[in-house]
Amino acid sequence: MIITTLKQVQETYDIVIGIECHVQLATKTKLFSPADNDARDAEPNTKVNQIDFGFPGVLPVLNERAVELAIRAGIALQAEIPRLSRFERKHYFYPDLPFGYQITQLAEPVIVGGSVDIKTESGSRTIRLHHAHMEMDAGKLTHPAGRDYSLVDLNRAGTPLIEIVSEADMSSPLEAKAYATALYQLMTFAGVTHGDLYHGNMRFDVNLSLKEKGAKEFGIRTETKNLNSFRSVERAAEFEAIRQAQILEKGEKITQETRGWNEDKGATFSQRSKENAHDYRYFPDADLPPVIIEEAQIRHVRETMPLLPSQFEGDFKELNLQESVLNRLLADSRYAQFIYDIHRDQGTDVAARVAAWWTALPRSAENDTLDVRSIPQNYYVELHELGRSGAISANSSELLFKEMIRAGRSPKQLAEERGLLQSNDEGEIEAIVDAVLADPASEKALTDIRGGNDKAIGYLVGQAMKQSKGKANPAMLQQIIRKKL
Repeated sequence: MIITTLKQVQETYDIVIGIECHVQLATKTKLFSPADNDARDAEPNTKVNQIDFGFPGVLPVLNERAVELAIRAGIALQAEIPRLSRFERKHYFYPDLPFGYQITQLAEPVIVGGSVDIKTESGSRTIRLHHAHMEMDAGKLTHPAGRDYSLVDLNRAGTPLIEIVSEADMSSPLEAKAYATALYQLMTFAGVTHGDLYHGNMRFDVNLSLKEKGAKEFGIRTETKNLNSFRSVERAAEFEAIRQAQILEKGEKITQETRGWNEDKGATFSQRSKENAHDYRYFPDADLPPVIIEEAQIRHVRETMPLLPSQFEGDFKELNLQESVLNRLLADSRYAQFIYDIHRDQGTDVAARVAAWWTALPRSAENDTLDVRSIPQNYYVELHELGRSGAISANSSELLFKEMIRAGRSPKQLAEERGLLQSNDEGEIEAIVDAVLADPASEKALTDIRGGNDKAIGYLVGQAMKQSKGKANPAMLQQIIRKKL
């Protein structure tokens, strides 16, 4: 059989996926040096310090804030936080690693165990974690096209990371994507990382293998590294599952290797073989004492933790939001907190309407710059009341929502200026209805209605709206028309 689809793979093989995720901690400075931790768009080698260059005689000093954020991560992941962990040196030689070794953790990491709950179309399940450890990042190599040399940028050297290692509990590309999404939400809502995927704040390495249906022994795995979007995680896992199945169907063996991902081609590619495990010669770092975490420190971090996605989701149940609205809110902690605050201060109806208005804004460069959090809550209450009372239409509500955020002004004032206020004067509307019903042009619609075609009432409503120059409340119009008929 020639396998070309994921469905065909799943009919013959069990897919086994584990993910390692590097999370850049949201500290001001690097893990062991006072250099700026924000290297976005910076000139090469400008966010560095003597420690980052690995100069002789300089000593690393552990960033206490990084430890606090690691504790936050452990709490968010429902993991064990050992009272003692240690740093070790992982030796390998590469131009972007000035020390000649990476300071990391192996035997005694800062986080042990834990889990991440995911949701897919097939239901909910829990993905177990093996551990998470702190480590410093390496620099970056660039290879100019047509040149016979590479350039080294050490801006990222020493960047504080935690590497979160899952168990091989995922069995489909969709589950891999759901895990990456849920992990991102946990880390950003907890304030562990800024979550800028474009600049590598979280990078996913997907380990994938296939085994015969029901077999206990895992197959040979490949590792696709440095994926920086949820979509890429899913696509890379799907491509790799199909590629491995095609190899196995030919009677050939999978090569254990590290692979890269080409987003444009939608394909993985071989980078280097991992047939034999590297001997990194780990040993304790003599320059760094053990990390001792007191129970009081964990308690303090737990007490000051921001709300996590599950807590927001529990609060939002009362709002009866559509799933698309809920998912949009849970994708960004800032806006989830914004709706949470409105719910707490202004009640269910206002919070639900504001959430719907916000998520109804089309995604665009202009709309993405609008900050709904900059508007006083009483403006949202005012806009909600205008819509609830029938003073403005639903379409006008959405228009005024955007205008209000852009201008920072009262929605009632904006509605008056733009002529969007509807008339609710029953006597005035009744007079308009009488004129429309008496118009000979309405006779056909009236005949159709008497004949059982209720949709013909739309013509009468339209004529009445035209006579009122769009000012009449459509709901009241229709109610009065029906009453008179």
